[in-house]
Amino acid sequence: MDATTLLGLLQSAVPGATFDVVPSVDDPTLRVPREHLVATCRAMRDVPDLSFAVLVDLTAVDYHPREPRFEVVYHLVRVGDFPRPGLTPARARLKVPVPAGDAHVPTVSSVYPNANWAEREVFDLFGIVFDGHPDLRRILTPDEWEGHPLRKDYPVQVNVPVRAQERLQMSEQEFVANIERQRVATGAAKKPN
Repeated sequence: MDATTLLGLLQSAVPGATFDVVPSVDDPTLRVPREHLVATCRAMRDVPDLSFAVLVDLTAVDYHPREPRFEVVYHLVRVGDFPRPGLTPARARLKVPVPAGDAHVPTVSSVYPNANWAEREVFDLFGIVFDGHPDLRRILTPDEWEGHPLRKDYPVQVNVPVRAQERLQMSEQEFVANIERQRVATGAAKKPN
């Protein structure tokens, strides 16, 4: 499937949405307005000639200082012969421009449930909020972390104190004694009789 075919199918399936074809060397890629994202994903999944039933990846890109600053990127796959015979496997990419001053995108977790964790990751690392997400909170950085590490304007030199969640289970002396016991045990097993 090429981008022109994808564009034609989506324009009839999502009335009122304006899509742009994005040049790409691999998968057909369309730029989707964020207010039509959920309807577009639903059409990508449910329209029989599309049937992109699998969200493979969801990520974001920071183009600072360009505006719109962010793009949220969705990679979708159609598995051959599912849900109807005769369909060939295909891949497609959707890009949603997001301005820096209003970094909000609707969640697609109602369409693709596996988007839940990926949206949390993008929220954590880029600070893009997914409106309607069932559990939007940090997933990779601690709750007390300040900022979003994958933003281009994130300070490189960050001095954050290390916080252990639990104390060590053994002292340094106990650790060394365990290593010595293991050396003695494996050394005795290797000696010829």
